[in-house]
Amino acid sequence: MTISIEKTISPKKKPDSNSLGFGRHFTDHMFIMNYTEGTGWHDARIVPFGDIPMSPASMVFHYGQEMFEGLKAYKSSTGGFRLFRPDKNIERMNSTNDRLCIPRVNPEDALQAIEELVSIDRDWIPDQPGTSLYIRPFIFATDAFLGVHASKTYMFMIILCPVGSYYAAGLNPIKICVEDEYVRAVRGGTGYAKVGGNYAASLIAQKKAEEKGYAQVLWLDGIEHKYIDEVGAMNVFCVIDGEVITPALEGNILPGVTRDSVITFLRTKGYKVTERRIGIEEVYNAAEKGSLEEMFGCGTAAVISPVGTLDWNGKIVNINNDRIGKISGLLYYNLTGIQYGTVKDEFGWSREVK
Repeated sequence: MTISIEKTISPKKKPDSNSLGFGRHFTDHMFIMNYTEGTGWHDARIVPFGDIPMSPASMVFHYGQEMFEGLKAYKSSTGGFRLFRPDKNIERMNSTNDRLCIPRVNPEDALQAIEELVSIDRDWIPDQPGTSLYIRPFIFATDAFLGVHASKTYMFMIILCPVGSYYAAGLNPIKICVEDEYVRAVRGGTGYAKVGGNYAASLIAQKKAEEKGYAQVLWLDGIEHKYIDEVGAMNVFCVIDGEVITPALEGNILPGVTRDSVITFLRTKGYKVTERRIGIEEVYNAAEKGSLEEMFGCGTAAVISPVGTLDWNGKIVNINNDRIGKISGLLYYNLTGIQYGTVKDEFGWSREVK
């Protein structure tokens, strides 16, 4: 794929790496590519970061036909940068595209676009511990038409964002609240896809949780309201009597890249990892018996986030004395080590770009 490049003539001042937050700052450039039915994807370009003109009748505004992805770049000791399993993000991107009737993007073209954009803005990759360059690819419908059908035109964009920890607490255990009134997703819906509608539907529960002092929501299944699905921004794992248990992929939760990495890593190290339905009552019973050893979430943004407090209808349990568990710590050290290049990558997950 040929990508035209227009570099900015007004570079921005870079933010302080010690106070980045998450999702607040954006680099100097962005990638854009258009799709037209009958022509395919075309006009790939890297241009200065900025607003884009759109018709108020664009179908994405009215029918929500869009998707997004998220991955990170890490500064390399060689002067280049590293990507963590970008092939898995691109694979999931096209799975979401299929569900939303959006044309697939050639995986090689998507990877080339990511690498070239990050390469141009590589000076934006922060080097403080726990920081990285967040990469946000997204696609949306652009037809100016009010009618419910798949668009015939789309725009594929990538923007970059230097970030620190997703949670202000960093690796310290977070407090989460179980949501059993509202529903995030059901099997047969879009729960397994990376679409904005899933997150829009979750906002009301997230608002409730934050008002009560909780960092995130733990969603239950949308049919029986008794099985754990996932945390708002993460897949979730419980460690009960030494067994690591996570909800099975049944179409209602996101097949996280970090989730897959956690499962693969732990099984390689000899841990018993089980993918199955796990009820919220089972978790609470284990907590009462003292056999709930750890609970943690995982995702690209947070990597590993231990859970210290769980609230289900006012019934509060404390997990592992609000401390980071053995498995959570092991995972965080090794996964971030592979990402930053400080731990040997036995799995071939890191992609080094000069």
